Amino acid sequence: MSQVASLKSQVSSATLDSRLSTRDSRLPSLQPGQVASLVGPPGYGLTRLGLVMLSEHAGPVAYLDARGWFNPLAAWEVGIDPDRLLVVRCDDLVRWSRAAAALLEGVDAVFAEIPGGVKDAVIRKLGTLARNRRTVLYLRPIRGRVPSGVAHLAVEAQAVTWEGADRGHGRIEVRRSVVTASGKTMRGITRTIEMEDDGSDTMRVVSGLGLAEPGVAIG
Repeated sequence: MSQVASLKSQVSSATLDSRLSTRDSRLPSLQPGQVASLVGPPGYGLTRLGLVMLSEHAGPVAYLDARGWFNPLAAWEVGIDPDRLLVVRCDDLVRWSRAAAALLEGVDAVFAEIPGGVKDAVIRKLGTLARNRRTVLYLRPIRGRVPSGVAHLAVEAQAVTWEGADRGHGRIEVRRSVVTASGKTMRGITRTIEMEDDGSDTMRVVSGLGLAEPGVAIG
C-alpha cells in the first residue's frame, strides 16, 4: 500500500465525518458564487478555519498554495476526502491568477492564498468569475486585505493565545483564537467568534475564552 493510500485509510476511518462542532452557533455558510475573505497574521488559525469551511462542500474542492506551506493531511484531518481535493502550488503573480481562474471553472469551492503584489483588479475579476461559475471562493491574502466590495463574508483575526508551552519549552496543547465575521451574509451585523483548536479532528466554536492580549502567536 502506498503512503498516500495508507494515510487516506487512516483519515477515512477516523476523521472524514469531522466538522466544525459548536456549542453556541456556526460560522455562516456561503451560497454558490459567493466570496469570503480571511484576513490576519500567520498563526491565528485562519488556514485551519478556512479548511473547515471548505470541508462543508460535498463536491470537489481546491487549495491554491502561494507559500508552499500547505500539507494535504491538514485538509484530510478536517474531513476533506483526498479523492476530491486538488492542491496547486503557485507564487508567480501571472500564473497565480491563471491558476485561480482555472480552478474556479472546475470545482465547487476554492481556498486561495493571495501572494503579495496581486492587483486589486485581478481579485475583482476572480470574484466576478466565482459568481458567474457559482463557485464559492475563500480568499486568504498573505499580506494586506481583499479589496472592498468583493467579499460577501469578511473574517478577520483579532487575537490568539497558545496553551501548553512556556518560554519556548513544552508541548502546545490548545490554540484559542478570536475572529470577527461581518459582511453581506451577516446582514450588517459584526459578530465576534471564539474558537478552540486542540489539534484533533474538530475546531470548536466556544464562548467566554477570556483570551490574553493578542500578539503572542508564532509561525
